[in-house]
Amino acid sequence: MPIDFRVAARLRRRPLATFCLVLVALSLGCATPIGIKRTSLLAVDRELSENAITGEKPSLFSNQFLERLGLVKLYAERPREALEKLREGLNGPDDHDRVLALSELWFTVARDSGDRGEYLAAAVFAYAFLFPTTEPPPTASPYDQKTHFALELYNRGIANGLALPQSERGIELDPTPRQIQMPVGTFALSLPKEEFRYGGYRVIHPVALGDLEIRGLRNRYRRAGIGVATAAGIQPGKDAEIDPWLPPRSKVPITAFVRFDPLPHDFSGAHGTLEYYDADDTPTVTVGSTVVPLASDPSAALAFRLEGAPIWDFEVAGFRRSDMVIAGAEKTHGLFFLNPYRPGRIPVIFVHGTASSPARWAEMANELLGDPRIAARFQLWFFIYNSGNPVLLSASQLRQGILNAWAGLDPEDKDQALHDMVVVGHSQGGLLTKCMVVASGDKFWTAVSDEPFDRVNFTPQTRAMVKDAIFFEPVPFVTRVIFISTPHRGSFLAENWLGMLARKLVNAPGALTRASVELATLNEGQRVFRKPFQLPTSIDNMNWSNPGLRVLASLPIAPGVRAHSIIPVKSPPIETGDDGVVKYQSAHIEPVESELVVLGRTHSTQSDPETIEEVRRILYEHAGIH
Repeated sequence: MPIDFRVAARLRRRPLATFCLVLVALSLGCATPIGIKRTSLLAVDRELSENAITGEKPSLFSNQFLERLGLVKLYAERPREALEKLREGLNGPDDHDRVLALSELWFTVARDSGDRGEYLAAAVFAYAFLFPTTEPPPTASPYDQKTHFALELYNRGIANGLALPQSERGIELDPTPRQIQMPVGTFALSLPKEEFRYGGYRVIHPVALGDLEIRGLRNRYRRAGIGVATAAGIQPGKDAEIDPWLPPRSKVPITAFVRFDPLPHDFSGAHGTLEYYDADDTPTVTVGSTVVPLASDPSAALAFRLEGAPIWDFEVAGFRRSDMVIAGAEKTHGLFFLNPYRPGRIPVIFVHGTASSPARWAEMANELLGDPRIAARFQLWFFIYNSGNPVLLSASQLRQGILNAWAGLDPEDKDQALHDMVVVGHSQGGLLTKCMVVASGDKFWTAVSDEPFDRVNFTPQTRAMVKDAIFFEPVPFVTRVIFISTPHRGSFLAENWLGMLARKLVNAPGALTRASVELATLNEGQRVFRKPFQLPTSIDNMNWSNPGLRVLASLPIAPGVRAHSIIPVKSPPIETGDDGVVKYQSAHIEPVESELVVLGRTHSTQSDPETIEEVRRILYEHAGIH
C-alpha cells in the first residue's frame, strides 16, 4: 500500500496520536502473550500422552516439576545434576508425585546412557510411588493413568537394570546376587531362601518379552501388572520331582518381581529380593497391604517357545519315521501339557492331524488363553504321535496317555475337573478322538478275521499290542468331543496317486514291524486273516475301502458324551463340497449337538477365526460360562 507522506508528517508532530495508533494496530493484528490456537485433537492427544515409555521426551507431568523448580535448562545440559536437586526436595508434601517424576527422568537418562544403575534408580522411585509408606498413604483416582505408568517404569527399569551386558537372546535377566552402583546409592540384589520351581524344574535364562516382536499369531495378549514378563528355560533340579508332562526343552512363562526392603527417606540405597512367579497359577502379588496383578505376556511366551523348536521338524519326519520320538514322550505316551497341571481346571486335549504337530494349534491356544474366562476354567493338553502309524495304534496310545495322566495326577480322585475332559481332533486326529468315546467290542477284529481272538496263537507281546489297538471302551473321563475336518468316511486323497505316494514314505517302527511279520505268518498255520496280512499305514486307514474305517464310522458315540462337528467347505453347494482333502459327506455325522460349516475355508481350518470362535463357544457351554 503506498505511504501518504502528508499523514506521516502530521503524525511526527503528534507523538501521543502515534502511540495510540500503534496500540490499536497491535491489538488488532498481533497475538496476546497468553491465549489459544486451534489445532487437531490428534496433536493435543499426542502432546498429552507422550512420555519416556511411548516417546522420546518425558511426560508433561515430569516436565512440570522441572518448570516449577526452574530446572529445565539444567536438565537439558546436566541432567544428573538437575535430578539430584529434584531429589534434595524430597520429604515434603509433594513427595508422592515427585518420586514418579524422578523415576521417569532417571529412566530417560538411563535410556541414553544404557547404565544399569540408572535404570534401577528409575525402578526404585517407581516402587516408592506404587507402594508409599506415608500414613495415611496418598489416594489416587482409579482413573489416574499415573499408576499404570509407574508400573511400566518399574518393570522396564528392573528388566534393563538386571540385564546381562551381552546376550544374543535379548534382554536376559541376570539373577546373580550382587551389588550395583546407582546414582543415588548402592543396589543390593539377593534371592529367596527357597528356590522357585516350575513343575519341579529350575528356571534358567529368563528373557524379557517386552521388546520382542511376535510373528505368526494374529493377536498379542498381554496382562498389565507388576513384574517383568519373561520366557525362561527349564532344567531338572537335583532334589525335586519334575512334571513329566512338561516338554523338557520348553520355554515357560515366568514373571520376575523384585521386592524392595523399606527404602531410606533420602533413597540413598536399596535392597531387593528377586522373586519368580507363574502368573497363570499366581496372578497377583501382595506388597504390604496392597494386592497387585502380576504382568504377563502369554502370546509372546508362546511364540518364544515355538521359535526354532524341534517340534516343527517332527511334522514330516514323525510321519515318515514311525520310530521318531520327541524327548519325554515315552513316559507320557505322547501327552504333554502347556503348563503344569492345574487342579480344578478342565483339561482340553488337542490331537493334531497327518504330517502335523501340536504346533499347529498355536493360533487356537493363543486365542483361548487370551480369554481370561477360558484361561481360568481350562488347561490345555496336547497329544503328539507318529501320524504315519495305523490309526488304531495311535488311538491306543492316546487312550493310555489319558488314563495314565488321570491316575498319576489325581490318585485319590479328588479333582472333579478331570472327570469332564474335552478332546478336540483335527483330520486324522478326529478319528483318534472318536476312538476315545466308542465301545468297539470285537468289531475291529471280526472285520478282518473269522477266528476268535482268544484262540489265536500270538506271542504275549504281540497279543498285548493288538488287543490294545482293536478293543476300545469309552474313556470315562471324556465327556465332550469336537471333530474338525475329520474324514469319518475317508479322504479322497487317500484313494488317489497322492495316497499311494504317501503310503510308500512311511517306515514302520521296529516293534511294529516284528509284530506285523508275526501276524503275516499266522496264516501259514491257522489261516487267521481272510486276506494276506499287510501292515496298514494311516493313509490306508483313511481309505473308505479299509474295513477298520468302516467299523469306526458305524460305531455310535457313547451315551452322555456331547459331540460337535466343524466342517470347512471351499465353495457351495455344501452337500457336494469338500475342503481339498475331505468331502463334506465324509465329515458329516449324526447325531451331534452342533455342526458348523465354515464356507470358503480349506482343510487346515483349526487356525481360522470362525473355527476358533466355535470352539470358544463350545467351551463356554461346557463350563457354564454365560
